[in-house]
Amino acid sequence: MPSAKILSEKQAYVADLKAKFDNAVSGCVVAYGGINVENDTKLRKELREAGVEYMVVKNTMLRLAVKGTSVEGLTENFTGDTAVAFAHAEDPMAAARILCKYQDGDKSKKFVVKGGFLEGKVLSAAETNAIAKLPGREGMLSMFAGALTSTLSGLAVAMQAFVDKQEEPAA
Repeated sequence: MPSAKILSEKQAYVADLKAKFDNAVSGCVVAYGGINVENDTKLRKELREAGVEYMVVKNTMLRLAVKGTSVEGLTENFTGDTAVAFAHAEDPMAAARILCKYQDGDKSKKFVVKGGFLEGKVLSAAETNAIAKLPGREGMLSMFAGALTSTLSGLAVAMQAFVDKQEEPAA
């Protein structure tokens, strides 16, 4: 039986993890096996720069943290070596995008995205990989601006053609 001090520390840690799950817009659960120290350092740096919290956590602590929450379905992913990444409102897809990109480039095929969550809904590994392929906020805005510009320029050409036709002399 653990001492009261250790037990209270673990309870505080689980409460902190639960708060991270509650405050995150999205996140990913990964099996981080096969990653060497150099690549792990690069991955963590890239995640940090994108505003993503990434940590290796004991599966028992994760199970306790998600118990009774909307993402309790993630429990089935908490086996083996597990790391969790939490993304926030600035770029909700950052965690999935970075971790799935690393997974695709991993030659050992031991670094695997097990699943994820988005706005309180649990996602499978396939759904997480699909979301990772979506463009970021800036990409979406530029696509919208491009579509809007092409629509407006098409409208202007059509209006000019109509005006030109009205000005033609009747033959």
